[in-house]
Amino acid sequence: MPRFHYIESGSDSASDTLLLFHGFTGTHQTWLPFLESWSEKHHVIAVDMPGHGRTAIEDDLTMDRFTDDIADFLVQQGIADVKLLGYSMGGRAAIAFACRYPDRVSELLLESASPGLRTEEERLARQKQDERLASRLETDGLEEFVKYWENIPLFDTQKNLPEFIQQIIREERLSQQPTGLASSLRTMGTGKQDSYWDKLSYLDKPVVLVAGSMDHKFVGINQEMEKRLSAAELHIVASAGHCVHVEQPRIFDKIVRRYLLHNEADILEES
Repeated sequence: MPRFHYIESGSDSASDTLLLFHGFTGTHQTWLPFLESWSEKHHVIAVDMPGHGRTAIEDDLTMDRFTDDIADFLVQQGIADVKLLGYSMGGRAAIAFACRYPDRVSELLLESASPGLRTEEERLARQKQDERLASRLETDGLEEFVKYWENIPLFDTQKNLPEFIQQIIREERLSQQPTGLASSLRTMGTGKQDSYWDKLSYLDKPVVLVAGSMDHKFVGINQEMEKRLSAAELHIVASAGHCVHVEQPRIFDKIVRRYLLHNEADILEES
């Protein structure tokens, strides 16, 4: 199995472990602003996803193999089960892991996530799109790709963020290896992942769904996910797009602390 690069926070003796999966072009650094808050009573592990940060990727990796590797990783760490939080690509991975290893997940929080594409036709079309992106990374290089990526419509709302926050996001993206990102698209991209829509009804864990009100596509996806899940609660966060944890970090922190970490003192003022 590949060796995951990860960071830890909190006490190993804490009764609960919170495992964090970042999104495409991210790293464990995505979660650094929240680690102090979330590790007060929890053991927190933030991994670099395959092809990102300092976690290498194999060309024959699949989403299923990733979930198997995470299960082995938890065994090595002596962790029976986790509370699992995933954002975007990491949310897709979190759904796959929870569906394939339901006994290893006690609770789930999904930010701007989807269970994949429903039809083979949609998946094949997305594979072609992801291959074009991967080729663009290899041909144009990382800097040009990041310029393109930060200007796709999905991230339009981030242009309203203070410049220093945009620069932090940009630097995290620029810290990647283009070959790693390209391999991630080819092996764990949306087009390569099986659809988990029909498996959601069997996922009987408490699930918190989070979407930004201005991310209309994912609001719709999460509203439909809420109907299929047996124990889900959806939070649509005002004045936020796809990246709620960056655009509304205080509210996102409160949602995580209140509904995933069960800190009763955190009462949401707005969502």
